[in-house]
Amino acid sequence: MKLVFAGTPEVAVPALDALIASERHEVAAVVTRPDARAGRGRRLVPSPVAQRAEEAGIEVLKPARPREEDFLARLREIAPDCCPVVAYGALLPRVALDVPARGWVNLHFSLLPAWRGAAPVQHAVLAGDGMTGASTFLIEEGLDSGPVYGVITEKVRETDTSGDLLTRLAFAGAGLLAATMDGIEDGTLRAVPQPEEGVSLAPKLEVEDARVDWTAPALRVDRLVRGCTPAPGAWTLFRGERLKIRSLTQHPEHPVPGGDGGGTAGDGGPGPGELLANKNSVWVGTGSHPVELLWVQPQGKRPMTAADWARGVRVGDGERLGE
Repeated sequence: MKLVFAGTPEVAVPALDALIASERHEVAAVVTRPDARAGRGRRLVPSPVAQRAEEAGIEVLKPARPREEDFLARLREIAPDCCPVVAYGALLPRVALDVPARGWVNLHFSLLPAWRGAAPVQHAVLAGDGMTGASTFLIEEGLDSGPVYGVITEKVRETDTSGDLLTRLAFAGAGLLAATMDGIEDGTLRAVPQPEEGVSLAPKLEVEDARVDWTAPALRVDRLVRGCTPAPGAWTLFRGERLKIRSLTQHPEHPVPGGDGGGTAGDGGPGPGELLANKNSVWVGTGSHPVELLWVQPQGKRPMTAADWARGVRVGDGERLGE
């Protein structure tokens, strides 16, 4: 089939590579978001998908909005059979959806109808899901509500960040998307409507959503940090300035070095947000048992080990995060 691929971030590149490598399909063009400013110089930089397409000698289309007439005219001129999509980042209007004969087929990183929306992997980690996956579906005008062609499953590991999990899904999902294109061309795949039960939503996480609540149980704090890594990045306050929490670990049965034990404040452990630091480790109290901070990033500085940070700021007795 003749394909026009739509995608923008790095996570979409494995799928583009899989389709380029396919001997059965031709990627005639790529649709991606316009160049964005990045880095200290704030220079305009093409998206990862645009860069990969240019390396492969594939035409790149960068409409500010996919309803622009110039873009639609070029899409009609190319006349794709199907348009596979991975994290494109813009809503497709009906006038664009109607161009390819076999529609636009999205690779979505969840087991639909669970986690419809912009941040399915982050919400799966936040919710503590033990299993997730990826789905290919025919795009309709609703939010990720179209009929499903195929799925793969992926176990969520206890230490997974959303970045870890998304990387695995991007590569596994690339194979699913290529296989879906094969099945559509052969006529061996039929899109099945999503069930009405089990729908959950995964809206984009904003910065305020990533603020750590130290009164929450340690398990919930751990999920928040992992779910918000790498973006938008879990954070808290220390001495009135923002401190990113890059990673931490739970030790529910392990006593806190230098403390009275590993329990809650009522059991002699540190209270929510209270810091306990020694030469080699930094602990902070939660609503249940303490957690050990591993990596942090002070405002305007590079990431560093929590122990290095604590030595630099000289954490005092009774100091707390979140204040």
